[in-house]
Amino acid sequence: MAWSTLRMGLLLLAACWIYPATAGAADVIGMPMTYVVQPDDTLLDIARNHDVGYVEIRAANPGADPWLPEVGRTVTLPTRHVLPDAPRRGIVINLAELRLYYFPPNGGQAMSFPLGIGGEGKETPVGTTQVVRKRVHPIWIPTASEHAEKPELPAVVPAGPDNPMGDFALYLGWRGYAIHGTNNPYSIGRRDSHGCIRLLPEDIERLFRLVPVGTPVRVVDQPAKVGWLGGQLYLEIHPGQADADALEETGRPRTTGEVDADQMVIKAAGRAAPDLDWYAIHAAEARRDGIAVPVLKESRPSQ
Repeated sequence: MAWSTLRMGLLLLAACWIYPATAGAADVIGMPMTYVVQPDDTLLDIARNHDVGYVEIRAANPGADPWLPEVGRTVTLPTRHVLPDAPRRGIVINLAELRLYYFPPNGGQAMSFPLGIGGEGKETPVGTTQVVRKRVHPIWIPTASEHAEKPELPAVVPAGPDNPMGDFALYLGWRGYAIHGTNNPYSIGRRDSHGCIRLLPEDIERLFRLVPVGTPVRVVDQPAKVGWLGGQLYLEIHPGQADADALEETGRPRTTGEVDADQMVIKAAGRAAPDLDWYAIHAAEARRDGIAVPVLKESRPSQ
């Protein structure tokens, strides 16, 4: 077996390991990771191999060339995630971080996957719904707005390599919306769909087999998240829409405005508030890089 093939297989396996909830964790899953760029790597390939979205990896590595990252450069992988502030049931999607969370019905370990969502003017809605049906090899029926954008589209696109829905689809109670795969893996971690929710082919296949019809789905938009892992409090802040668009294009956010998460952190800290590290908090608010950082000067006994 060629080394490149073996290395990709090991990376994909490792990516599956990092998402189950860490032992003793309440609000945080995964673990921080780095990767040293090898010859012929692209930032997009590194992201996919570690189940990270495009904007996520660019936000965590400002200035890195997405197509020709410097060989030997250490890439930060945002593979530790604070869970969104939402009931931990079924599927929770956080638009701000372009990420889906799945909480198994038997209380098993949480999982997380990067996703693609609707772009400006075609935003994925916020709210609650459920999975109403499932389909292998779905057909795609372009909407009126998609036909207006591309008049050459056929009325129906059958299953196959030209179908942008990929091989698996979870249809939602919202008419016209689904969680599905894609025939363009590099669209994951971006905001360029017509509102549907895309996952990597390998991720939707795994999720499809786990999720029964009737699974609740909640979509939220939370740029800032805070939560406990053992005795440490973590803060995670993601770029807003304008900055995410700029990250896709240039690798750097467009604005310098900080996200104010101070009150959120104080509330979550509770009795540990006197031990908050305000330098770390304000640095995270300024960076907005999606990396979960500890914000207590010293860990407290497990919450």
